[in-house]
Amino acid sequence: MHKKTLSLVLANLLLLLPMPVLSGQVNPNNLDLTTHFAGYLVLLIFFIAYTLVVFEEKLHLQKSKPVLVAAGIIWAIIAYVYKTHGLSEIARAALEHNFLEYTELFFFLLVAMTYISAMIERGVFDALHFKLVSQNYSYRQLFWITGGLAFLISPVADNLTTALIMCTVVLSVGAASPKFISIACVNIVVAANAGGAFSPFGDITTLMVWQKGILEFTTFFKLFIPSALNFVVPATIMCFYLPKDNPALPEEGSTMIKHGGIMIIFLFLATIGTSIFFHQFLHLPPAIGMLMGLGYLKIFGYYLSLKFRKEESSFDSVPGSEGKGSAFDVFSHIAKSEWDTLFFFYGIIMAVGGIGFMGYLSVTSEFMYGEFGATTTNILLGIVSAVIDNIPVMFAVLTMAPEMSENQWLLVTLTAGTGGSLLSIGSAAGVALMGQAKGFYTFSSHLKWMPAIALGYFSSICAHLLIN
Repeated sequence: MHKKTLSLVLANLLLLLPMPVLSGQVNPNNLDLTTHFAGYLVLLIFFIAYTLVVFEEKLHLQKSKPVLVAAGIIWAIIAYVYKTHGLSEIARAALEHNFLEYTELFFFLLVAMTYISAMIERGVFDALHFKLVSQNYSYRQLFWITGGLAFLISPVADNLTTALIMCTVVLSVGAASPKFISIACVNIVVAANAGGAFSPFGDITTLMVWQKGILEFTTFFKLFIPSALNFVVPATIMCFYLPKDNPALPEEGSTMIKHGGIMIIFLFLATIGTSIFFHQFLHLPPAIGMLMGLGYLKIFGYYLSLKFRKEESSFDSVPGSEGKGSAFDVFSHIAKSEWDTLFFFYGIIMAVGGIGFMGYLSVTSEFMYGEFGATTTNILLGIVSAVIDNIPVMFAVLTMAPEMSENQWLLVTLTAGTGGSLLSIGSAAGVALMGQAKGFYTFSSHLKWMPAIALGYFSSICAHLLIN
């Protein structure tokens, strides 16, 4: 933005005054605000908010806070502009449309997060963790096992949770080898992001595309081979730089899964199946099926609570005796959801939705997809997602709604999902592991492997264009 234009925006906050009717509308009802100071002000607000998000770690300011405020201000500006033209209902309908988009995503993620929290509490992932670290694998074997599991688990559990679990394993067995931890964490981030790209449940971007009804559930599996290459190519290169010896065996730990843990895994799979059935065959939002699945967990939680109370009362009369059950409260697991992440999604979706409603995304879509073509644009968007979170990138594309073939929608899904692996700050998995493996996995340690990751990124794109 030119300094002259920016000064004009800041010096003339004429939102407080009625405005003349704007020309150049996107459609007969919507006002085109792309060349109006209100539009410039909205872009400035979003830029400031997103800058605060980028420097979250430095400022110790949760990423949801600036975008929540920005989203509110953006829609307040839009509402005022439309009110001065007697078009308040149009602005309200647009806001409700974007809010509904977020609501469906919110409830879907909330149920998934609740199930993951329940499985963690039941010791499901602890058992997996101990099983891996107690087998006396070499560093190279653990490198491929943790990366492979991250790739295979992330399509069901989200890539963030998967990365955190595998990172725990790496930190446990590689305490004596900082070099191993550093390279293995890079591998886990790449694998988790790649695995999430070929499943509607693996990443927020794929989930948004599926919920929008653009691609069918099974269509995403066409990306399996490209996603696998995205992981395997850089992993093969990094593997040559790993220590060749074996890590020390860990201390004894628990391999027991609490009562009900296995059943919760099956209920989670049943919930996913219900969501797919509701969306594919009944043409209902997937979130409705997920909420029904939450009912499965709540009913099973009731059974666990009854069993626990019964055992407690039975063993109270016998000093020194303990029951095998364990208290279970579904609402405690709902409370453990990543609320900062959920509210960040709200702020981003509403803010980007507002920017799109003002006409900016239509202009961007016409320029990029018109000038560069779909293939080049979709590849560039993946690279952009290494710096800007892939969620606003994908939501912007969905809001633009460019005319693209199925293969091009698959391409942008692949690139937006895996492009974030190019930098450690490009994905939620990378940011989380920088905190969990602080001192071992850093921005610079990830950057060192960017050429190998980029080779995997472009290999996956070539594979998709050839195969699909």
